[in-house]
Amino acid sequence: MDLEYFMKPEGLITLLVGLSAFATILTIAAPLLQGDQMKARMKGIATERERLRAAHRATLSEGARLRDRAKPGLISQLVEGLNLRKVFEAETSRESLRQAGYRSDNHLVYFLAARAVMPIALATIFFVYSVQVFGDSIPSNMRFAAMAIGLVAGFYLPSVFIRNKIGRRQLSIKRAWSDALDLLLICVESGMSIEAALQRVSREIGSQSVPLAEELTLTCAELSYLPDRRKAFENLGKRTGLPIVKSVVTSLIQSERYGTPLGQALRVLAQENRDMRMAEAEKKAAGLPPKLTVPMILFFLPVIFVVILGPSMILVLAANK
Repeated sequence: MDLEYFMKPEGLITLLVGLSAFATILTIAAPLLQGDQMKARMKGIATERERLRAAHRATLSEGARLRDRAKPGLISQLVEGLNLRKVFEAETSRESLRQAGYRSDNHLVYFLAARAVMPIALATIFFVYSVQVFGDSIPSNMRFAAMAIGLVAGFYLPSVFIRNKIGRRQLSIKRAWSDALDLLLICVESGMSIEAALQRVSREIGSQSVPLAEELTLTCAELSYLPDRRKAFENLGKRTGLPIVKSVVTSLIQSERYGTPLGQALRVLAQENRDMRMAEAEKKAAGLPPKLTVPMILFFLPVIFVVILGPSMILVLAANK
């Protein structure tokens, strides 16, 4: 079977059906094949902690010599040559990548390069596909329209992927934040320091939310070497991007600055967080009946009509014979 068969519509349909079947099998088997996710992610966090400490020590020293610096790769040269950091607002992209869990500078370079290369690649693929498959059956302006669609899709595809990653990560943190806050309150009221409390909570909450355990572990690492402890708490709020986390961060900063009792503030915040979760659950429950209207009309009512009218129709058809 050559490549020309897959360029035809029936070959493309066969390929898509095969990929769908493979994706279905992979989705079902993935939970059975994955290993200890928590252990692997915590190992990565340990590496990231050491990298942050090394970077902080490098900024405090005289700086690395020019001959000791590694030569930039091809992708880095592309980003620097096209000045993509300024074009795509590197700092905004860096914040989005951190919220998605990508903290290395290489991730920023790859993301900026993808935003520059992906539109050209998708536009070329769409144009070649329209020429090879449809040939002269479509006018030339439709080919250029397909190329324009490829450009637009390629430009927004990396950002959509990052936003989707941020959404899943924030949802995981939001679901586990109430339990983490309760554990943090217990640890603080038992006499633990904030570093020990965060470290203990990160170990306990890892089975429920790995992203939250990562963020708390990184906060502990930043508290150990940053001269301004307030900056470590602010970084936690920026990396998560959640208002419920930022409110706790504000309480931690005020406790560090003014020496106010942290346990009482955490108790109030924990109660407010539980009330917010209950209100959100009630809101979702109240919005469920309108959402079920269309599925009931499309799927339940036809079945009910068949069950009720089916025997009568059979009797009518038998009498007419």
